[in-house]
Amino acid sequence: MPLTKLREFLDSHDIRYVIFSHSLAYTAQGIAALTHISGKEIAKTVIVRIDGNLAMAVVPASRHVDLSLLKRALGAQAVELATEQEFKDQFPDCEAGAMPPFGNLYGMAVYADESLTSIKEVTFNAGTHRDLLRMDWVDLVRLVEPRIIKITRMRIAEAAA
Repeated sequence: MPLTKLREFLDSHDIRYVIFSHSLAYTAQGIAALTHISGKEIAKTVIVRIDGNLAMAVVPASRHVDLSLLKRALGAQAVELATEQEFKDQFPDCEAGAMPPFGNLYGMAVYADESLTSIKEVTFNAGTHRDLLRMDWVDLVRLVEPRIIKITRMRIAEAAA
């Protein structure tokens, strides 16, 4: 059961959270529209390969990872999106593409976009394409200890809003 590992981890740290289900959706923006949650408050986990090592890039659903920004911020030689084939075995308890942003539970570094620091609560996939988990952003940062850097650029439509 995908939620078991995450729930046990959060419960062991006395973290308050809410889990809710929705109809099947595969994209973060689709989930935002379906659940009526702002794409700025839904974090999507993107798996990247940084100098050959898998890592998580966590960004708002309304944005895309800018690989050149990530590469520059880390001083890396190569940063690219990982293929599902490359990472699927790392997450045996999750559906492909529905990994929660808890790299510490999977032995991966986590890089979070600085724009997420402006939200109070963050919502993300909880291991399936039907389950979401919402918790305080500060709790996620405390537990995961992501490196918070600028890894997205604001879209024109977002800047105008």
